[in-house]
Amino acid sequence: MTTLLRLHDYPLSGNCFKVRQLLAWLAVPYEAVPVDFYPGRAHKSPAFLAQLNPLGQIPVIEDEGFVLRDAQAILVYLASRHDARRRWYPDDPKLRGQVAMWLATADEITRNASAARLHDALGYRHLDIEACRAGARAVFRVLDDHLAEQASAGLRWLAAAAEPTIADLACFPYVALAGEGGISLDEFPALRHWVWDFRHLPGFIGMSGIFPAGPA
Repeated sequence: MTTLLRLHDYPLSGNCFKVRQLLAWLAVPYEAVPVDFYPGRAHKSPAFLAQLNPLGQIPVIEDEGFVLRDAQAILVYLASRHDARRRWYPDDPKLRGQVAMWLATADEITRNASAARLHDALGYRHLDIEACRAGARAVFRVLDDHLAEQASAGLRWLAAAAEPTIADLACFPYVALAGEGGISLDEFPALRHWVWDFRHLPGFIGMSGIFPAGPA
C-alpha cells in the first residue's frame, strides 16, 4: 500500500501554505500532521529537533521515508517529482537560475516580513520590529522594481516564463501577509498587482489572511 506524503503543518504559517498550495496544484494527496507552533512551540521540542528538523522550523515533509525540511527545498522536490509538464520548475537552465535566485529572495522575505508578522500577530517581542520592517521594505522594493520591468516586457511573473513558477509561490505569502506585520504595500504598485494576479490563479486555495479571489 502506498504511504501518503506527510506534511508537518501549521495553518497560519506562510511557509507551510506554500507547500499546501503546490500540493493542491499538483493534485498530490497527503496527510497533514498538525504542529502546535504557537503557543505550544512543538517545533522546538527535543523529538522534533532530533527526528525532523534540527533547526526547529516548519514545514517538513516525509515521503516514503525521505525527510526534507525547508519550504523552498520542498517546493523544488515536489515540482521535480510530480510536475510532468515542468511548469513550476522549468528545465531551461536560465529559467532555473532565475527561479533559484528568487527562492533565495524568498528566504530574505521570511527573515524580515515574516518576522514582523510574528512580532505583531504572535507576540515575538524580542524581535527588532523596525529593522524587520525596514528589511522587508528593502526587499519589496527589489521585487517591485523587477516586476515593473517584467511588465514593460510583457511578462507577469518573477522568472521570464509565460506561467508562474515556484519562484512566485515561494515569494508570495509573506508579501500578501505584510499588513499583519505593519508593512503597507501602498508604495509598491507592481507588487500589489502581482499579488492580485497570483490570488486569481485557478486552483488558488488561500489561507487565513489570504483569501481566494471571488467569482468575477
